[in-house]
Amino acid sequence: MQIAIVGLAGSGKTTVFNTLTRGHAETGGFGALTLNIGVVKVPDERLGRLAAIFKPKKIVQAVVTYVDLPAPPASSEGRVGTEELPAEHLARLRDADALLHVVRAFESSAVPHASGSVDARRDLEQLDLEFALADLAMCDRRLQRLQTSGRHGTQVEREANEREEGILVRLKAALEAGQAIRDVALETDEEKAIRGFRFLTQKPALVLLNISEDAIAGGPALIAKVSDGYAHAHTMIETLSAKIEMELGQLEPDEAAVFMEELGIEESGLDRVIHLSYRLLGLISFLTAGPDEVRAWPIPDTSTAVDAAGAIHSDLAKGFIRAETVAYEDLLTLGSIPEARKAGRLRSEGRTYKVRDGDVLEILFSR
Repeated sequence: MQIAIVGLAGSGKTTVFNTLTRGHAETGGFGALTLNIGVVKVPDERLGRLAAIFKPKKIVQAVVTYVDLPAPPASSEGRVGTEELPAEHLARLRDADALLHVVRAFESSAVPHASGSVDARRDLEQLDLEFALADLAMCDRRLQRLQTSGRHGTQVEREANEREEGILVRLKAALEAGQAIRDVALETDEEKAIRGFRFLTQKPALVLLNISEDAIAGGPALIAKVSDGYAHAHTMIETLSAKIEMELGQLEPDEAAVFMEELGIEESGLDRVIHLSYRLLGLISFLTAGPDEVRAWPIPDTSTAVDAAGAIHSDLAKGFIRAETVAYEDLLTLGSIPEARKAGRLRSEGRTYKVRDGDVLEILFSR
C-alpha cells in the first residue's frame, strides 16, 4: 500500500511525512525537488495480545509506504504545474494507491503564505484543479490517438477502442464540469479498461488540514466549513497539527501521554492518519498466529478466504483446501486454539468465505 503525500509549498506536508515516519527530511523548502520515502508500521494492539498467548519468535505488523512528493513548481501562467514535475516524481504520483493531500490551515508570520493569506478551501481546490488538468490532458491525448489509429485493426480491436473512447468522452465531460473521476460511476469492466491511465482524480484522497496548536479544539468546525459543498466520493477530511505531532514523537511515551491529555488529544496523529489511510483504501487486517510469528495481513474488505491465502503465498491459494478461523475476540477470551475448538468457536470455512477484520486464520492446503 503506497500513499503519496501532496500539497502546495508551505503546507507542511514534509512535516507530516516526518511525523508519520519519525523521519528527519528537510522542511521549509530546503528539500527542493527531493523525494522522500518512508515505510510505516500499522499500529495494531491485537498483535501484542496474541503474542502473549503464542509466545512467537517475532511480531510482524502490516506496513504503509508514504512518499512525500515535492510541491509542484509554479507554471508560467502563475498556477502550480503538476505536469512540470520531473518524470520520476509524476510516475510516483500516478503509481500511488491513494493521495494524502496536506492543506495549510495555520497562520505563521515566520512562513508567509505565497498567496498572501491562509485559505484552506482555496488551496485545496487549486491543487485539485491541477490534477484535473493533468487528467484532462491525458484524456485528450488518448482520444486523439483513438480517433485516428484507433479506427484501424481487427473488428475486435476496433470495438474495444470504441468502448474505450466512449468511457474517455464521459470522463472528459465530468472533468470539464468540475467532477473528479472518482465521482463518476463506472462499471467493473469500465474501471478495468482505464486502469492503465492511473488518473490522479480517480485516486481516493485523505485531505489533511494542517492546523496550529491553538486551533485543535476548533478542528470539527473547520472540517465542517471546508467540507461544505466539497462532496467527492472516496474522500475524507481530517485535521492534524503536524508541528505538535512532531513534538509528541520526540517525547517518551509517558510524557507524550501527559502532553496529549493536556491538549485534549485522544489518539496520536500518526495512528489516526494510518488508520484513516486503511479505511480510505477499504482495507482490513486478518491475523495469523503461531510459535514462529504473529502477523497482520492487509487485504481489501471484500476478500475471500482464498484471497487471504494468496496474500500469504500464491501456493496456498493454488492448493487451498479450507481455512480454519476464529474471531480475535473469541481467541483472546478462550486463550488458545484448542480451547476455541472445544468451545465450537473455531470454524472451517471454504474458499468463498468473506474474511472479516480480526479473523485469525490458518490455511490448509495441498502441496
